[in-house]
Amino acid sequence: MTEKKTTNAFIQGLRDGLPIGLGYLAVAFTLGIQCVDAGMNAVEATVMSLVNVTSAGEFAGLAIIKASSSYLEMAVSQLIINLRYMLMSFALSQKADPSLGVGHRLGIAFGVTDEIFGISIGRKGRLEPAYSYGAMAVAIPGWTIGTALGVIMGDVLPGNIVSALSLALYGMFIAIVVPKAKEDKRIAISCIAAVIMSSIYTYAPVIKDILSGSRIIILTVLISLAAAVIAPVKEEET
Repeated sequence: MTEKKTTNAFIQGLRDGLPIGLGYLAVAFTLGIQCVDAGMNAVEATVMSLVNVTSAGEFAGLAIIKASSSYLEMAVSQLIINLRYMLMSFALSQKADPSLGVGHRLGIAFGVTDEIFGISIGRKGRLEPAYSYGAMAVAIPGWTIGTALGVIMGDVLPGNIVSALSLALYGMFIAIVVPKAKEDKRIAISCIAAVIMSSIYTYAPVIKDILSGSRIIILTVLISLAAAVIAPVKEEET
């Protein structure tokens, strides 16, 4: 990849990642408040967010810390909750150039979140490391700074505003998915199927008792498998 192409990919990553970073800033504010409840200070909370970058995993981890549970329970819960990132990494590896080195693959993998995965998998052509780094350069600081601000200023804002901030992540993710769903009916159908099946898993007897982390993995595998069989992506489309 030429230097100019690398620079352009990085800048595009910055642009696409900016809304994600702003969304993370709002959502992580709530996480920071939870960190205070778990007995963490600003430095501890900031480092946790910087090296983890996972909303569900961190919220679950804080609940385990507050309950004074064992390290084993923490490890198992994080494995289940964050297992979906492995599936996302499998998908992104198919978009990366086969000659891409291990270092770049590890770098891209560190920044895999639901939202960064959404903009990366929807990008046409091969996934350039520079694009991922650009998105991470604004998304990760947004998440980290938001956590720190939540710890420092959590008691200042009214509760209704804090609750509203926590909804930003859902709106941001919808903004990422909807444009791609308009362009590709396969994505639209997959999204609709995900909503229907998620509702069934939430309200159906017996099934609703499955842990949320396991539920995400099951739905991801089933819907991805069905989409791959029914409407496979051709090599030239990747």
